[in-house]
Order: sequence, then C-alpha cells, then structure tokens
Amino acid sequence: MFNPTAETMSRDELAKAQLDGLKTTLRRVWGNPFYRTRLEKAGIGSPEDVKSLDDLRRLPFLTKDDFREAYPLAMSCVPREELLEFHMSSGSTGTPVVMAYTKNDLNQWAECMARCFAMAGLSKGDAFQIMPTFGLFNGGFGCYHGCRKADLFCVPASSGNTERQIRLMRDFGVKGFCSVVSYVPRIIEKLDAEPGGPGDIPSLKVGIFGSETFSDEMRRRIENRLHIECFDIYGMTETGGIGTTGQDCKCHCGIQVFEDQYITEVINPATGEVLPDGEFGELVFTSLTREAMPIIRYRTHDVCRILSREKCNCGRTSLRIDRITGRTDDMLIVKGVNFYPRQVEQALMEIPGVKDEFQIILETKGGITEVTVNVEAEGGVTGHTVAKHLRERLGFLPKGDVFPVGALPRSEGKAKRVIKRNLD
Repeated sequence: MFNPTAETMSRDELAKAQLDGLKTTLRRVWGNPFYRTRLEKAGIGSPEDVKSLDDLRRLPFLTKDDFREAYPLAMSCVPREELLEFHMSSGSTGTPVVMAYTKNDLNQWAECMARCFAMAGLSKGDAFQIMPTFGLFNGGFGCYHGCRKADLFCVPASSGNTERQIRLMRDFGVKGFCSVVSYVPRIIEKLDAEPGGPGDIPSLKVGIFGSETFSDEMRRRIENRLHIECFDIYGMTETGGIGTTGQDCKCHCGIQVFEDQYITEVINPATGEVLPDGEFGELVFTSLTREAMPIIRYRTHDVCRILSREKCNCGRTSLRIDRITGRTDDMLIVKGVNFYPRQVEQALMEIPGVKDEFQIILETKGGITEVTVNVEAEGGVTGHTVAKHLRERLGFLPKGDVFPVGALPRSEGKAKRVIKRNLD
C-alpha cells in the first residue's frame, strides 16, 4: 500500500472523515455564487444545515452542463493566483469541461495516482511508460504527477508511434504502462508482425487502462498475449482527473474507491433516488478534499453498482464498485432491445477467430434504426456465425460483415466503436 493509514481506515473512521470533509467542502463553496445559488434553490440556508451524512441527500446534483455553464472558471473557489494548472475535456459535444488545480489539488491527484500504482504492484524505481497524451487532456499529466509521488522511473512517451513505444519499453526495461485499452491491439499487431515471429516485451508486467470500458474477455486476451496483469483505473476530468476515484487491486474484486477523498452514491437515473448496494444505477461522487473546484453530488452518467463495503483480502477497507458497464447516455436501443457497446464486445470476443477491432454502425431512416456490426476475424469466420451469436447474446439480428485483420480503421487514441448515421 502507498498510504496504509488512509487505505485501512475503519468504517467509523471513514464516516467521520467523510462528514468532516463534506462540511469543509460546503463551507468552501458557499463563498462562490455559482455553487451558492444552486444550494439555496435546493433549500440549503447555510453550510451548517448539513449535520450528518444522511443530509447529503438534501443537496442538489451537479452535472456536466453546470461545468459547461461555468466555463472557464466560474466554479473556482480560490483566488486566481492560487491556481497552478488546469485540464479540460475535448469539448467534442459542447463547451469544454475545465478542471483547475491548486497546489493541494495537485498533491491530492498525485496521492491518488500513487495509490493506484501501488495497487498494481509498482514500487520505487520501477519504469512506467505513460502513453496518454500530454496536454489539455488529463491522462498524461495525471500519470506523471503520480510517478513523481510514487518515485517511479517515468518514461513520458505520450501517444502514438507504436514502434517507438515498443522500443522504449524494451530499451528501458519498462515494467508497467498506462493507455486506453483500444490502443493495445495496435501494440500486439506490431509485435505479431515482427521478423522472426511474434515478439514479446519480457520486462512488461502491468497494464493500467482507463477512459474506456472493456470486457473481461478483452482483459484475458491482453493478459495472455502480453503476459501482463491488467488493472482498471477510474477517474474523470470532473473528479480531478485519471485515478482520482480509484482502481482495482490485485484481488480484482471491484474498483476500490478512495473513500477518504470521495463519497460514492448510486442513484436511479430517472428519479434521483439513492439505490441500495448491489443495484445498478448511475454513479454520483462528492469530493471531500478538492479546493479549486469541488464537486457535490456530481452525476457521472456511468452505470455501475456498489459491490461491497467489507474489507478486501488485500487489506484495504474502502468500498468496492463494479467495473463500469456503460454510460446512461451511451445505451443503444435497437428494435426494442437495450444494450451497451461493452456487451457487443463481450459477445464478439466469445467467438473463436474474431479479433479485437470492431464497429457498431447505427443507421436511422424514417424513425427506424438498423444496426450493422463489422468485425475483423481470421479466415473461416463468417458473417452468419457472428450474426447468429450476437442474436443469441443480445436478442436481435444485426447486419454485418467480416473483414481481414487490418482492414478496419485504426486509432492511436480512444477507439470510436459506435458510428451513427441519419439517412433521412
């Protein structure tokens, strides 16, 4: 463990830390008109109205639209001169979401990332390769801050140039790396195509993947081919960046949320009602230690459930959530059947000979949506085989075709699995 004191707190100690953190956060945001207006509309007269963790349910939700309305820094709760850094989402679906950081915020981010690295079995001096880009996106810098905190040997490769990525891993004896999971098939393709037969990276032991959901079958494929252990890291711009909310440990029994840093709720996305542990719903986070731009009941749109609040076999005592199933706004509905892209991936990976690249194409005309699933596969796999299996697993029969390996478009970053077309 990186921080045994924080990571093994009792439930009573965590409850006290969360209530203290919640009160501190409310006092901090009360001086900001953007937050205060929303709290007052919800009937909160002052921060002192919240006296227990049960009172959290009285507070209003925060959404991505709030961040966009506050662009660039209307949500900042500190003077401008205390801000040291900022990152933001791409803004591909609207005004960008900005997250600014004080010195303490950067330290908190680094602390969370260092805990994640320790969970994955990385320790002082281990070489760690950072494949997310360095820039406005938070992935590269989050890994960098964590490497510095954990005393890892940082290989700041950034994204792209797969041949160079492989060379760096070999030359510097890299033990672990971080990337989006959809980039790993590009690494495997390059290794498989090396002269003399499929290549390997003997020093590599750990892969940490974030920003995308991926199936258990995809995890197994990567682990078996690269001879590594895969970890699912969790965090987003609004919570402070990659790794801020947690990761799975070596027990792989759920993502461990850093409860001394965040309160976790799962709600019914339609009603906002808090759901019991074990039920799937929308994840909601409240930050307890963030200074510049705290979040209060932030609706992530991620579909998940709380698995356990019991002590893990690794010794950590934080609650564990399931791996993310999908997003409430990414659910696809075709011919009355609801499903997520991850379910399509899981079904495809079950078919012998099907490879890692696939596309889900949705074409809508006259109010009717048709779905096409294109996949790459080895010779002998037919479109009929793929369609039949998807019908058995998903409940409807899609169109689709099978392509040779390398035929579908590739991306150096996050894969674009779903393509929507309006034919009207």
